[in-house]
Amino acid sequence: MSNVLETRAAPAAEPRGRARRWRGRLVFTVTAAWLLFVVLHRLLSGRFWLWLLPDLVPPIVYLAGPLLLLAAAPLAGRLRRWCAVLAVVSLALGADQSALNPAAVTGAGSPAPPGALRVVSWNTEYWHQDDDPGHFYGFLKAQHADVYLLQEYLSWTDDTPRQVDDLARLRQEFPGYRIAVEGELVTLSRFPIVASPPVGPARALGPGAPWLSAFTLGKVLRTDLRIGTSVLSLYNVHIPTQYMLNENPLTPAFYTFLQDRNAARKAQFDGLEADVGANRNPLLVAGDFNSTYAMGDMGWLFHRLSSANRAAHSLYPASWPAGGPALWQLDWTFTSSARVHGYRLLDPEGMSDHRAQGLVISIGDT
Repeated sequence: MSNVLETRAAPAAEPRGRARRWRGRLVFTVTAAWLLFVVLHRLLSGRFWLWLLPDLVPPIVYLAGPLLLLAAAPLAGRLRRWCAVLAVVSLALGADQSALNPAAVTGAGSPAPPGALRVVSWNTEYWHQDDDPGHFYGFLKAQHADVYLLQEYLSWTDDTPRQVDDLARLRQEFPGYRIAVEGELVTLSRFPIVASPPVGPARALGPGAPWLSAFTLGKVLRTDLRIGTSVLSLYNVHIPTQYMLNENPLTPAFYTFLQDRNAARKAQFDGLEADVGANRNPLLVAGDFNSTYAMGDMGWLFHRLSSANRAAHSLYPASWPAGGPALWQLDWTFTSSARVHGYRLLDPEGMSDHRAQGLVISIGDT
């Protein structure tokens, strides 16, 4: 009788064996593919224009991905050891790309001295085009900042950027502030602006250049402020985005536009790097970089300057999208010879898809 039962059970065992083998191969394939992705990322990010698309992966995935694969390794059966090894290697290669902020645990920020400056940087998402202007200006004034670095001082209609002129309202809402404008960038300062040299591609703009030319080339607005006996250089930055969401990746035009945008991004990054490298003033570089910690384009900023994230209390600072679970930090602040005492990402109250950056800094005799 037992022999009969064993004979009848054999056909059922075979499909289960095939299922286990298939599952093991699947886990191994996914783990190996992820390791290959991480290796390619280390080799290609910031060097090959087509990698702008894979670069859109939220940085936290470089940590969470291999940990999940490591947890899944026992499901691979006889391949489990290989899966575990591959997952550990991908973790070793990718963990430092995850954008975790250890300063949130080890101690962030420091008490601000008397006279410290309050700075706000914010991508306004087309100024107050779809918002109540009173709410918009009320939000800005509520920050009580000494300096505002604002991006997207424009409107967007029919898939086209349009110039706006809100200078009269700005002067009314911020009496006594100096105002500098370049294309879509606006800087407001309670302190005197002693210079505003062009940076990068904006050097090609002559006096009275058309607004659309300034919008295209002027993605870095430098203003030098006289603060006590020191001069602080501010860089208001808006690096062009990689692509527009309404573009079809199944068309050749998509990749032509991607190459063009990569060239525009690199020109702005290169211009910013050259100007920062030649600037001996204390400086602050802030804005919307449309780039994550894991992207190769940002490497020089982290190596040459100090990230304001060191003063943040968030383990994973993220600024976009503001209206939902934020997985990307696209908005950044970096300093040199200036100390950041506090750094926060502020709720834009529904007026932008970017959180605003709020900082307290000191330099020299402030």
